[in-house]
Amino acid sequence: MSLKWGVIGACGIAQRRTIPEGIIPAKNAKLVAIMDIDRNGVKELAKKYEVKYYTDEESILKDNEVEVVYIATPTYLHYRQTLMAARMGKHILCEKPMAMNLKEAEEMIDTCQKAGVKLTFGYMMRYHIYHQKAKEMIDKGMLGKLVMGRAQLTCWYPPIPGAWRQVPHLGGGGSLIDMGSHCIDLLEMLIGRVVQVSCFTESLVQKYSVEDTAEVILKFQNGALGIVDSCFNIPDASSENRLELYGSKGSLLAWGTIGQSSAGKMIARIEKKEKEYEAEQKREELKEEEIVLEPVNIYQAEIEDFTRCILENKEPSFTPEQGLHNLKVILACYQSAKKGNVIRV
Repeated sequence: MSLKWGVIGACGIAQRRTIPEGIIPAKNAKLVAIMDIDRNGVKELAKKYEVKYYTDEESILKDNEVEVVYIATPTYLHYRQTLMAARMGKHILCEKPMAMNLKEAEEMIDTCQKAGVKLTFGYMMRYHIYHQKAKEMIDKGMLGKLVMGRAQLTCWYPPIPGAWRQVPHLGGGGSLIDMGSHCIDLLEMLIGRVVQVSCFTESLVQKYSVEDTAEVILKFQNGALGIVDSCFNIPDASSENRLELYGSKGSLLAWGTIGQSSAGKMIARIEKKEKEYEAEQKREELKEEEIVLEPVNIYQAEIEDFTRCILENKEPSFTPEQGLHNLKVILACYQSAKKGNVIRV
């Protein structure tokens, strides 16, 4: 059995990634309608996939064939469009970040609960095969007690006319809320809940009103620490988009797994026996193991998982409350950067 999907905001990330890599190949989903204010763009896309198209969200939400909607619009629209979709009885996969503020986010959750529809958010990096493997190894205790993690996501994002991510009141911020939110969520998935943050943001290269550089230090509930790098000012080929996880028994190091790609590589450096103190700090005896796994498309996995949760009437794997918590952490980071102190979440 499959569910019929519609897309609101089809001519951005949906067109580049989520439709062709997620909804179209998904075994339990079928694209039936798309919507975008770009009339020419959405018309061409509809022709390509042989589906209906609309240029306003109310029309696609009134389409009785649509059972689930993917909202891929600028952040400031998430609140209004989620409420509209819920009241029309549609299940919702909404892009991150969840909303512009906590009041909007809480009302989104409440409205979906009252309407009896399921709500989740686009943190597709959780589905990366290497991130899933890292989670499995951590849960088995293979890294021992986790002490530190680092997640990095950077790119080159110069000033672009009409780019909503570069306007504070449309996107809510810059590199931190756009890319850092993914990194923070990934570290929470692997290490645990964030309870305190310290953050610095700067505009160092790009000439727009949101930050192009952000550095965050996280403290987790279990005492471990984390670091998140997110920048809009480093050439794409110069960034490794690394994930680093360190524990009392070893480490996991990954390259190219954080981002929109389903590829990348990961190595494990795990101690097989109790480690004794060595003043010389020898490293050559530790065997490094490359973990080789068959890639799984993160967008397809995300679509199939949420569709399955709806069909089986289960709670989404990424809950609305987790989306709310991620927004709380991000807003605490901005507060820390503004005030120059540590903020408790």
